[in-house]
Amino acid sequence: MGSKTETETMDAVQILSGNEAIARGAWEAGVKLAAAYPGTPSTEILETLAEYEDVYCEWSPNEKVAMEVGTGASMAGARTLVCMKHVGLNVAADPFFSSSYVGLEAGMVVVSADDPGMHSSQDEQDNRNYAKFARVPLLEPSDSGEAKEFTVAAYDLSERFDTPVLLRTTTRTSHSKSIVALGGRQSPKPVTTLVRDPVKYLMMPANATTRHPLVEQRVVDLAEYAETCPFNRVEMGDPRVGIITSGAIYGYCREAVPDASFLKLGMTFPLPKRLITEFRSKVERLYVVEELDPFLEEAIRLMGIEIDGGKELNTLLGELNARLVAASLSKAGVPGVNEDLLRPLSPEIPDLPGRPPTFCPGCSHRGLFVVLKKLRVFVSGDIGCYTMGSLPPYNAMHCSTCMGASISMTHGMAKVLEPPAGGAKPDLRNKVVGVIGDSTFFHSGITSLMNVAYNGGKTLTIIVDNSTTAMTGGQDNPGSGKTLLGEPSATVDIPALCRALGIDRVTTIDPYDLEEVERVLREELAADEASVVIAKAPCVLQFKVRKPVYRVDPELCNGDKRCLQAGCGALNLYIDADGKRKVEIDPADCAGCGVCSQLCKEKAIARAVQPEGKGS
Repeated sequence: MGSKTETETMDAVQILSGNEAIARGAWEAGVKLAAAYPGTPSTEILETLAEYEDVYCEWSPNEKVAMEVGTGASMAGARTLVCMKHVGLNVAADPFFSSSYVGLEAGMVVVSADDPGMHSSQDEQDNRNYAKFARVPLLEPSDSGEAKEFTVAAYDLSERFDTPVLLRTTTRTSHSKSIVALGGRQSPKPVTTLVRDPVKYLMMPANATTRHPLVEQRVVDLAEYAETCPFNRVEMGDPRVGIITSGAIYGYCREAVPDASFLKLGMTFPLPKRLITEFRSKVERLYVVEELDPFLEEAIRLMGIEIDGGKELNTLLGELNARLVAASLSKAGVPGVNEDLLRPLSPEIPDLPGRPPTFCPGCSHRGLFVVLKKLRVFVSGDIGCYTMGSLPPYNAMHCSTCMGASISMTHGMAKVLEPPAGGAKPDLRNKVVGVIGDSTFFHSGITSLMNVAYNGGKTLTIIVDNSTTAMTGGQDNPGSGKTLLGEPSATVDIPALCRALGIDRVTTIDPYDLEEVERVLREELAADEASVVIAKAPCVLQFKVRKPVYRVDPELCNGDKRCLQAGCGALNLYIDADGKRKVEIDPADCAGCGVCSQLCKEKAIARAVQPEGKGS
């Protein structure tokens, strides 16, 4: 880490993703510290920034901690960057709102990477609303070039107005690539003396009361700045139609109605009323095109500015694209719509079958969910790779809402479940089990488990510990033994931590041993107290775990498909020359975990003598 030097990064231009461009902009702006919790679509920002010299980067246990680390560094006088996906800002909201009140000594930029269409998220909230709620300026780049330039400029804006700046991207701006002009790094100011200003930085009620008027005046000043700031620009074309838009949607609108007049807003809170009013006076009809909430439309209508079309033309749900924008504007009678976008896609393109997500071959989560399905317990799940335990063939996870909720929800369910009448044996279908990953446990499960112990809960929590943050690409966490910068670190002892929280029954199991998994889970489900089972095995993808592969003896295979309950992509069903159903194992995919072998009653699956296939 920290390998990119200034001379190595001074090519005139590069093609970068939006995330890479934000990292570059932070480096050019002289950022000294960056903190984040990995979450798609924001993860690559810190992974990229960690490759530059002279920037301290860390994966924090959760977004709230990252925000507090960044606020502290900016208060000390260093420019800082804090990154997260949209739902992460919910976790960080407490310090984020307070940082708006206290201000800073050096610039702080907070990246919220929204996910319209929920490509990798449990909701598609529109985090532009957070800027208005927290009273901080909001910038929205439309491509990678702007992502870099806006990031650099955001630090000057932050320091000029004594405020954090919210830089909002979406999945498209985060992951799409375009040309970025590169610049040199500004020299960071040395941090040698801490400023003592309790009236500004100590948010007890008396001080907060004096800060609130300053926050509201800052919004007024920012609105005035927005009238002439470089982030907002008018592009006059056909005066018959004007479009106000921002972010990635600007590109869609440009493609949909190339000759229209545009007011492209790069700073979307607060809005420039005079600039919008002037633009309205120059066009016959005005449309606001935006993704998700009618954030711009509502603000513009409240200014008393007439709009001919807004959110009623486009859905509140999911992502937009150029074809959808063209279709909606054409339906509204907008002239100059790109006719090519109105034509149906070629009928020669077939509808491809869906490919549902699944565990990697050899994933340690597979054996656990095979057993959970067999036990028929109610599983309160969490956010991570193991959420796929809800899908066929397992169908063994029944709820999942947000990071860390599995344990708390399990506790709540157990507290209200009535015991069987007449002293009957409990039905396992009404026994609740919480399943949470190691990174998610560090993120927000620790306090939930503490709550179980403190309030006399009697639930079973399973921590699936694969020593990485697997779902977002294998980032390190407090249990992996090294930092984002590759330095060795203290490793959290999960069993010891659980006992310190007040859980006496703590057991570690091998999730590949189905017999052991079932035996231990049955014992813990019968216990009259809270317990934790840690299913510990390394992520096969991150740590490249590969054991001697398994093969199927076709003479012993009876085609009963019991092995397919493992849901492994290395298993294939076929019909042999005699018309009999058989299973085979692709040696190129098999990781040698052995779960399928344990499911086969005919003992038809056994290890090959030597590893086979690529990578063996």
